[in-house]
Amino acid sequence: MSKGNDGEHLNRALKPRHLNMIAIGGAIGTGLFVASGSSISGAGPGGALLAYAVIGTMVFFLMTSLGEMATYMPVSGSFETYATRFVDPTLGFALGWNYWYNWAITVASEMVAGAIVMGYWFPNIHGAIWSILFLALLFGLNILGARGYGEAEFWFAGIKVVTIVVFLIIGVLMILGIMKGGPEGGHLFDNWVNGDAPFHGGFLAIFGITMAAGYSFQGTEIVGVAAGETENPGVAVPKAIKTVFWRILIFYIGALTVIGFILPYTDPNLLSGATDNIAMSPFVLVLRRTGFAAAASVMNAVILTSVLSCGNSGLYTSSRMLYALSKEGKAPSFLSKLSSRGVPINCLYFTAGFALLCFVLYLTGGENGVYLWLVNGSGMAGFIAWLGIAISHYRFRKAWVAQGHSPHEFKYHAALYPFGPIFAFLLCAIVILFQDYQDILAGNWMSAFGMYLGIFVFLAFFIPYKVIKKTKIVPLKDCDFSTDNITGMDDIVSEIDKERK
Repeated sequence: MSKGNDGEHLNRALKPRHLNMIAIGGAIGTGLFVASGSSISGAGPGGALLAYAVIGTMVFFLMTSLGEMATYMPVSGSFETYATRFVDPTLGFALGWNYWYNWAITVASEMVAGAIVMGYWFPNIHGAIWSILFLALLFGLNILGARGYGEAEFWFAGIKVVTIVVFLIIGVLMILGIMKGGPEGGHLFDNWVNGDAPFHGGFLAIFGITMAAGYSFQGTEIVGVAAGETENPGVAVPKAIKTVFWRILIFYIGALTVIGFILPYTDPNLLSGATDNIAMSPFVLVLRRTGFAAAASVMNAVILTSVLSCGNSGLYTSSRMLYALSKEGKAPSFLSKLSSRGVPINCLYFTAGFALLCFVLYLTGGENGVYLWLVNGSGMAGFIAWLGIAISHYRFRKAWVAQGHSPHEFKYHAALYPFGPIFAFLLCAIVILFQDYQDILAGNWMSAFGMYLGIFVFLAFFIPYKVIKKTKIVPLKDCDFSTDNITGMDDIVSEIDKERK
């Protein structure tokens, strides 16, 4: 396979180790390091574990669904391309632009988060300076090509993984009494039986945490986008799907279990962690019990790597999705331009410019301005993307069989089809529809509108395209499985043939 750029396709420069860490890093961030404490505070240790386990199971099915499609057809358009080919071009159009918007806004929000983190050490330096420097850094990493992005993400994610592993080891030693700071009173299960633990707040509280858990897991689907620039995706993608999900689930469940044993859910500091108070991160609270005075500063540094990792992934993912839209005629043609390194350079400029504009909205409007609405819409966009993956995979399999093929021909098989995509679809739909039921019941319509803005953004792409293009659902026998225009497809087929023999 040629490693150079032919001027028409993205390079396959990402190695399997990059792909593994991209998938891990995409789902581990402040949702675990900072806000996980508020989940335990809101639903108790058992409620938080149950909510994360349910969402984790859903993500497992989504990842295997995406893995089956991405192994057969590794393209940077990912589920946008799959929805276009196997469902309806309008759905692909809306999913693609919705996902670009999601990650472009994320880049802007991470610029804000980066400034907050740096303010912990340098309170006298204006946060905007740090935000602009971070955007320049991330732009520089991405302009180097997929390898530059992948290498940076490998190290960013590596720091997060090491931190969690060390935390789990220390936590277990504390729980067993080998290190000081374990459960108060010396009774191992006190935090799980006192008060109304382990399920504090009942079903509604657990349901509320389920939504928060979903946001925490968002980013795992980046592996599908990165497959379009991965060496030998027929081998690398299945390996990443099989191993990464379980690591992430263990990290989340393991961390929540450790926190639940050591800190009572009634600890008021757990709830304070939801307000981006790094000193109140449950990780910091646990480590301080061992006498580690610098815990807050160390975690602040780790959270900074999380911020940079998320921003790095956001710039990469959104620019690749925009490139795929352009190649399919769903975005302006000038966005199809590639640099000598195989980078969709105009997409990168466009996305970085949009992120900068959103950051300016934040500076001028503050938390009560347009920016906050954009961020709320971005959160919803992740669930809509998952919904699209479930629908696309269900139709992908149906079309494959309708055209006379057998699922046994696939290199990688999704788990428990058709239960997997159906379960994921239903759970995503429930979360989307009821994510802010409290405001609806209370009649707080403006607040509810802000939370549901993502649905309106999606429909703003979907409805006009449907009306103008008059697209229809693609008949199963007409779904396009051709892979002639996918760079490196010969290598994928060759690798599959070797394994069959």
